[in-house]
Amino acid sequence: LFVLVSSWLHLCSQRGTGTSGVESGLASTSMVSEADVEAFWRDGGVCLRGAVPDAWLERIEAPVEATLTSGESADLGVLAAPGTGGSGRFVAGTDHWRTRDELRAFAAESPLPAIAADLLRSAHVWLYEDSVLVKEPGSALRTEFHTDAAYFHAAGDAMCTFWVPLDPTDQANGTLTFVAGSHRWERDFRPNLFVTTDPIPGTEGEVVPDVLADRALADQLLSFDLLPGDLTVHHARTLHGAPANGSADRRRRAPS
Repeated sequence: LFVLVSSWLHLCSQRGTGTSGVESGLASTSMVSEADVEAFWRDGGVCLRGAVPDAWLERIEAPVEATLTSGESADLGVLAAPGTGGSGRFVAGTDHWRTRDELRAFAAESPLPAIAADLLRSAHVWLYEDSVLVKEPGSALRTEFHTDAAYFHAAGDAMCTFWVPLDPTDQANGTLTFVAGSHRWERDFRPNLFVTTDPIPGTEGEVVPDVLADRALADQLLSFDLLPGDLTVHHARTLHGAPANGSADRRRRAPS
């Protein structure tokens, strides 16, 4: 699982190197079609409807909430320009599977590992990290465009990230947006701090282009309105970001 819930589940197949964490036994039955696999490799991202049973969503909701108040997560607003954060927080944390059994179980025992194996066309998958990403109502912070591969100390092409919303999500409260096909560009981009376009000092690669200002790139944008139980899976090299949560009362919580 290449991570998000909005944390991210980051999964690497045996073709990647430098991975760590837990290997999944792939006990769950996948519901991935060949059309889904083709869409993943063509567009760099795919939406799977009803992929996560209600029982799993109920099981992880309390642990996700706990990461917000336990000191495991950080308010990304401190990294943005003063006065730009709005009235709601944008909170993120990683590697919660190491300390929370329910999130470890979700990464290793839910339907997600089998989905990753099918999409990556691999017999084995390994958990690289997980994340929790939460934009509260009124957060004015965009998630700036980036690739997950820029942050991972891993090589290989068979890497993907899950985004599993616990709340209904759309453009109004910050659903993910992908640049379709960008995983096939064979370009390495510098990582940023999510809420600013400035690259992290000392990193290598190209600066991420201004996707929204480039009409050609803007025409390639792909996003999905999601309900709890739905998820997206994107390639680690796919450029993606998310709008602010401009809603008055709708949270946007997701492990990834």
